[in-house]
Amino acid sequence: MKTLSKILLALLLGASLLQAAAFTKDAKYRTTKIHITSEKPVTTGSNTFVFTIKKDGKLIKDSVVSLKAFMPAMPGMPAMESKTTTKSLGNGVYEGTLNMAMSGTWQLYIYIAPKTGKKSRVKTTINF
Repeated sequence: MKTLSKILLALLLGASLLQAAAFTKDAKYRTTKIHITSEKPVTTGSNTFVFTIKKDGKLIKDSVVSLKAFMPAMPGMPAMESKTTTKSLGNGVYEGTLNMAMSGTWQLYIYIAPKTGKKSRVKTTINF
């Protein structure tokens, strides 16, 4: 009976953790791949994202990475946007915080400016 109780408790705990799953998404433009994560689910207000950036399979280090999240204007609602410059956590990993004023589909532009080479932009969406 104790074993059955432990199994049920583990299943219940696992199911509850799935409800509050962290955010994760992959974005790609040509040879640039970005893995986007957040420790918490995306919500209205301040959200911190971690970006791992690779180009041609190699981590992009020592770049200036900036973010722009926006929601275009809709009938009865003005356009909204949030911009920030990320901080480097080292080894191709960057962290930035965006303020998303309401739920819905937000366009996310990730601008990558390496010290040498061509600047690039990766576009994706975040829906919550």
